[in-house]
Amino acid sequence: MAPTPCALCNTSRALIIRPKNHQKLCKPCFIFLFETEIHNTITTSSLFRSGERIAIGASGGKDSTVLASVLKTLNERHSYGLDLLLLSIDEGIKGYRDDSLETVKRIALQYDMPLSIVGYDELYGWTMDQVVSQIGKRGNCTYCGVFRRQALDRGAARLGIKHVVTGHNADDVAETVMMNLLRGDLPRLSRATSIMTASAASDIKRSKPLKYAYEKEIVLYAHHKGLDYFSTECIYSPEAFRGSARTLIKNLERVRPSAILDVVKSGEDMARLVPPEVSNPGPSAAGTKDIAVVLDGEAEGEGGCGSSNGRASGGGMAVMEQKLRDEEAQDGKETQNGDNEIDFTLEGQRHDRHKPPTAAKTSSKAKRLPKQQLQKCGR
Repeated sequence: MAPTPCALCNTSRALIIRPKNHQKLCKPCFIFLFETEIHNTITTSSLFRSGERIAIGASGGKDSTVLASVLKTLNERHSYGLDLLLLSIDEGIKGYRDDSLETVKRIALQYDMPLSIVGYDELYGWTMDQVVSQIGKRGNCTYCGVFRRQALDRGAARLGIKHVVTGHNADDVAETVMMNLLRGDLPRLSRATSIMTASAASDIKRSKPLKYAYEKEIVLYAHHKGLDYFSTECIYSPEAFRGSARTLIKNLERVRPSAILDVVKSGEDMARLVPPEVSNPGPSAAGTKDIAVVLDGEAEGEGGCGSSNGRASGGGMAVMEQKLRDEEAQDGKETQNGDNEIDFTLEGQRHDRHKPPTAAKTSSKAKRLPKQQLQKCGR
């Protein structure tokens, strides 16, 4: 049987079947087509302007590594005139973030890009390991979503940068759309589907050049380009609500490969139904055409599901930090009392539950029910 030729060049042998549309391509055509689609997304959305300094949110994972590689390639190929650098956040998760940061450092050397690392402990006096020790593994993505967004903004502000790009892909956006549909949160759905967002608490905007790129195609691109990236998932993320949405999206993709982009497009269509004063609240919404305003405290999806405790006034971080300090103080006092158990709920609120009395202290005995006898039916 003759080998299948590439659907584009029709000369080389097809080695790749695109997950998006099952198109059969050779390796060079796949790489060029992938980069061209990202270029089209950038130009049609007018994401950049010549001479702009861009911070790439780099975690060391496949998405941010591919984003850095593609932006470097397109910047040289199409003369964007961008000044690119890497900005990494150290959440303080041992066994995960410390290893991924080593990958980021290698990427910075390979791509000849400056690297800046900002840590939670440096900014807030907390690490995610300490946060999880206070609130448990359920709900920790709520806190990390707030902390991470603020850390990116503060890190960019230190560098004098007004634009941060993140590696959110089509799968991430589809998951966020599904999550907000399940929550019935139409205003947040509008902000989550925007390719560019601004913050009500700062003048730093962020964009998602990989918004329409499938996660599987990102992996294929990284593989065939031989990119160096860190592939371990965050040790706390399996407990996140996003995991349930991800499973649902993956099941839909198995049945219908175009389901991911279909969900993204549907989310965009539904977002147009939301009035501007609802989807873009706050003073910074005025004059920001096609830019959704994200309230302080909301996350865009990477590494967690965001928070419902955001404040448009910029006080969300202060509330979160104070809540964690209060919980730590209460935990230190009340764990000394052996008669109480401390239970931290998803929202970080503490509830005291008294242990039931032991059998020795119980005055009344439980009544014993008579044993039932099985008999033959009389009919």
